[in-house]
Amino acid sequence: MITRYVAVCVFMAPAWAQQPMSLTLAQAENLATQNNPKFAAARLNAAAAYQAPIEARAGLLPNVNGFITGVGADSGSRLAAGGLNNPVVYNRFASGLMVNQLVTDFGRTSSLIASDKLRAQAQDQVTETTRADILVATTRAYFAVLRANAVLQVAQQTVSARQLVSDQITALFHSQLKSQLDVSFANVNLADAQLLLAQAQNDLKSAEADLAAAIGLSAPTSFSLSEEAVPDALPDRVDTFVQRALQDRPELKDLKLEQGAAERFAKAEHALKYPTVAVAGTAGFVPVGEDAVPGRYGAIGLNVSIPVFNGGLFRARQTEAEIRARAATQQVNDVANRITRDVRVAYLNARTAFERVGLTAQLLEQSSLALDLARGRYDLGLSSIVELSQAQLNLTSAQIANTSAKYDYQAQRTVVDYEIGALR
Repeated sequence: MITRYVAVCVFMAPAWAQQPMSLTLAQAENLATQNNPKFAAARLNAAAAYQAPIEARAGLLPNVNGFITGVGADSGSRLAAGGLNNPVVYNRFASGLMVNQLVTDFGRTSSLIASDKLRAQAQDQVTETTRADILVATTRAYFAVLRANAVLQVAQQTVSARQLVSDQITALFHSQLKSQLDVSFANVNLADAQLLLAQAQNDLKSAEADLAAAIGLSAPTSFSLSEEAVPDALPDRVDTFVQRALQDRPELKDLKLEQGAAERFAKAEHALKYPTVAVAGTAGFVPVGEDAVPGRYGAIGLNVSIPVFNGGLFRARQTEAEIRARAATQQVNDVANRITRDVRVAYLNARTAFERVGLTAQLLEQSSLALDLARGRYDLGLSSIVELSQAQLNLTSAQIANTSAKYDYQAQRTVVDYEIGALR
């Protein structure tokens, strides 16, 4: 009896230390998305990615610079080294503006803008992927806690039941109605149940630690979780799930957008071989200076830059971009194949888990009946303690399997939702 008291006290001690945190699955998911730093980082990266198209678009807008220049020089001297030109240098102080405006680069900048926009949209899909990863981890941890708690209750009931049998057989032994062998078998079964209880307590704490980490809690926490409705059985065909996954999985959307971005960037690199046409204008005043320097100035010009030879740089850049675009296409195909496989595997696992719910219920019913019969035969002296012990072990195994089956199915359905892109 002392052993049973100690086991119960070990389990109850944490309950005195802290109040369990009550949660529903929806609340756990909200906490996870609010507190998870990985998700926050993904959203910040997405926000940063939308600045890239603005940066690229700046090349199409006027570039205006203001200048203030003061020069003290050997007035009238010329620059003689360091360049082909030799302008005259005068003492002066001047201010002015210079405006540069791109007229056309034959679509290169427009292609860069489109490429950056697609990459920014792809980053949104990375954020959705991160969110789905967090949700599936949180949901699985949630059901793991429910499962561990249910197994713990089975273990506690098993300890109580086997303690009662041990006490009864011990009392019969003292009355010389049972043998020492019967007492030994009963105590072995009791010790096995106590080991199961200790393992169940550890599994519960481990599952709670996983859930606490998933929802962003750093301190150890006990939970009081609400039960969730068991989903219906999956349909007989998986094709609908595969089609939905190929449409909705954010990883595939991300890669398709990256593919489009790579194609637009290849188009931009192709435009490097075309000329660039730009207009430049400048105007200003020279309030202080030599008489040879006019008091104001202004000019406007058209500049056409024609690439002639650069050692094959532009051709190599274009080829590289085109190859990377083809590689992006193959990555899309590879991920599509992987998603198809993952959906089929998750579907099969979920269907098997659903079947286990019914099968374990039948197993539990038969195990309970077998234990009742074995106990009756043992009480009548028609069987040995071995038969009763085996029936007890079978019942405990069936109880754990039946208790776990429901939560395993709920967790597997979550995986199916994740694989088809339904977690949002």
